[in-house]
Amino acid sequence: MQVYVGRPSSCEGRLSKEIKVYDFLDKLGIEYYRVDHNEADTMEKCEKIEKELNTVICKNLFLCNRQKTEYYLLMMPGDKVFKTKDFSPLMGSSRLSFGTSEDLEKMLDLTPGSVSIMGLINDTEHKIHLAIDKDVLAPEFVGCHPCINTSSLKIRTRDLLEKYLPAVGHTPTLVSLPRYEEN
Repeated sequence: MQVYVGRPSSCEGRLSKEIKVYDFLDKLGIEYYRVDHNEADTMEKCEKIEKELNTVICKNLFLCNRQKTEYYLLMMPGDKVFKTKDFSPLMGSSRLSFGTSEDLEKMLDLTPGSVSIMGLINDTEHKIHLAIDKDVLAPEFVGCHPCINTSSLKIRTRDLLEKYLPAVGHTPTLVSLPRYEEN
């Protein structure tokens, strides 16, 4: 794997949703580092990529309430365990579950295993509530997929908060999820 600054020199063979992310970040003047790799659809597969980019790739979860009237994108550290009982009350919901792959594709143009905050460029109706675990914001950089899980990006946390999120019209709810000890 090799780390590149910015977009690929050739877009041949890349999906339009990936190119859309590069176009959007470039338009905003956001510097980013990119690495191309085999499909990385689990946090375990992202470990080698994290070392290459020298940053943590966030775990991103697409969730919804039982009635499918409220949808959430949760961005959290990959080494934290997600428990719906911890997150649901923070969002004012009695119970949240994972959203369907159909809703994920329809609302964010993403597929399971490629869920990313970059998908918010497709949420033009602002139906998704963004929640970010505060631990994600501590490092200088965050890592995520550009709407496809065969590339990963490293972006300054400040640029994500101050440039990207305002441009996509999303204000995050900051949460503090517990860190469980492994048994």
